Amino acid sequence: MKFKGLAFHYYLMLLPGYIWLVMFSIVPLFGILIAFEDYQPVLGVLHSDWVGLENFRYMFMLNDSKVIFFNTVFIAVMKIIANLIVPVAFALMLHELRLAVFKRWVQTLVYLPHFLSWVILSGIIIDVLSYTGPINNILSSFGVEPTLFMGKPTLFPFLVVGSDVWKEFGFNTIIYLAALTSINPSLYEAAALDGANRWQRLKNVTLPGISPTIFLLLILSLGNVLNAGFDQVFNLYNPLVYSSGDIVDTWVYREGLLKLQYGLATAVGLLKSVVGFILITCSYYLANRFTNYRIF
Repeated sequence: MKFKGLAFHYYLMLLPGYIWLVMFSIVPLFGILIAFEDYQPVLGVLHSDWVGLENFRYMFMLNDSKVIFFNTVFIAVMKIIANLIVPVAFALMLHELRLAVFKRWVQTLVYLPHFLSWVILSGIIIDVLSYTGPINNILSSFGVEPTLFMGKPTLFPFLVVGSDVWKEFGFNTIIYLAALTSINPSLYEAAALDGANRWQRLKNVTLPGISPTIFLLLILSLGNVLNAGFDQVFNLYNPLVYSSGDIVDTWVYREGLLKLQYGLATAVGLLKSVVGFILITCSYYLANRFTNYRIF
């Protein structure tokens, strides 16, 4: 009886989470029907005209759909690569530092951007890179013509990736620092006795020691191939860079909420969700296969 009472209290503790899950994740799935309808808000979901796969056919006929899917995949893949390389390199550099006080200060400084929203950070980035901002002022002092950085389609994707790395690399470094602490110190001592220098110890002890963590995070990140970051792009982009900066989420927002093409926007969003689910499933299968990582 005590066990049953204890279990009941556990379920009661989980109840708010289940209610939140049902209300905000399960119930809204009813709206998927809009992707197969000529949805009219006045008629509602149940009484709008059923058009089947017409919204999906129209989506693939649009040139915009090819552009937004390419931009989404390109930006997301660049983010995955950059957010893997930079945190690993930074963690290795911090690991080599011997001044504990300086190391803590550096860690604190690079963690801070993670806790700021993109509304704040995008305002800082736009001001810094504006036509009359400090970057252009510095370039002008060297005789370089000012550049409208945020208005150049060729530069915008790289600015998105660079700003995302700036915001997140300090926080992502924590994972690799934790992995570095799990390496047996006797391995470094043995390598030093064998005459290995610092670079050789890094190459033959440190990197192999954290390679399972790197590989695991790389596999799990495959599920984010179609998530290029709505908050970031929405706060940074403008009509001048739609050709290279418009992603699936921002396009769905404009088409669905601003242009009132609810059926088309829902169809694009549904396609993204289905592909994302397949990618996440594949990534967890690969993680279980190669790194023995399991959720259940």
